[in-house]
Amino acid sequence: MILFWGLPGDSPLTAVAHVLARRRVKTAFLDQHDSLEWSVELNVGDSISGFLRNGSQSLDFAEIKSAYLRPYDTRDLAGVPSEGPGQAHALGLGEALLGWADITPAKVVNRPSAMTPNNSKPYQSMQIRALGFAVPETLVTTDPEAAREFWERHGTVIYKSVSSVRSIVSKLSSKQAARLENVKWCPTQFQEHIAGTDYRVHVVGDKVFPSEIESQADDYRYACRNGGEAKIKAARLPREVADRCRRLAAGVNLPVAGIDLRLTPTGEWYCFEVNPSPGFTYYQNATGQPIAEAIAQYLV
Repeated sequence: MILFWGLPGDSPLTAVAHVLARRRVKTAFLDQHDSLEWSVELNVGDSISGFLRNGSQSLDFAEIKSAYLRPYDTRDLAGVPSEGPGQAHALGLGEALLGWADITPAKVVNRPSAMTPNNSKPYQSMQIRALGFAVPETLVTTDPEAAREFWERHGTVIYKSVSSVRSIVSKLSSKQAARLENVKWCPTQFQEHIAGTDYRVHVVGDKVFPSEIESQADDYRYACRNGGEAKIKAARLPREVADRCRRLAAGVNLPVAGIDLRLTPTGEWYCFEVNPSPGFTYYQNATGQPIAEAIAQYLV
């Protein structure tokens, strides 16, 4: 049996579930909205055993051979109390499942411990560099003068979140530079701007699905907000770059990963980030690449 954990309607979960349904593979879906209705029993010793129960329904951990996890922050979900025993129960269920996902012999996409480096972009950049890709020069600071010196030295820089919280990547303009004093209140990440063409590469096991993005926006994911657009098409990578993507995903223990690259006009490949829970359907819908099929095959 393959376990899905997250929210109904989540596009990547739904896409993979549909593939498995067509193949008549047995699956179970644990809806986070129903966290209050489930209980968990987890025994850890020489082996791992236990059950998830919801009234008359029972899921035996021993029967779960693979799992695809895309949970959201339980505290943000409708129907989960903001405090008290109800919230404690929902959070406890989530912690138990995350703990199980790290130690189970079942295949897991992706194990929580492997996903944690995404909570620190500077640390993840160190991983990326160690595994063979160039990364932009980066400054994380609460010092306005250090930020200003970095900006003046590079001419064009971008700024974004230090953590896993999604932020809109933006170039630092002269108008925004006037507000650099504000960085004293919050660590901010600045990077030299790398000119070139964006690529998103999805790695699933040993399969590689590259997409090329054509956009004039600083952050193509939000191009439409400013009247722009992002054109996405299937692409081919040089064999060495594709192999490097495989090594990177394997090196950070992510069977499924979304790798953000940029190819400079001089032919150098930079890596900005490795997404451990990629929303691949955005790219699959644009390119027709069978990413959901590949994830389903990996789970099976």
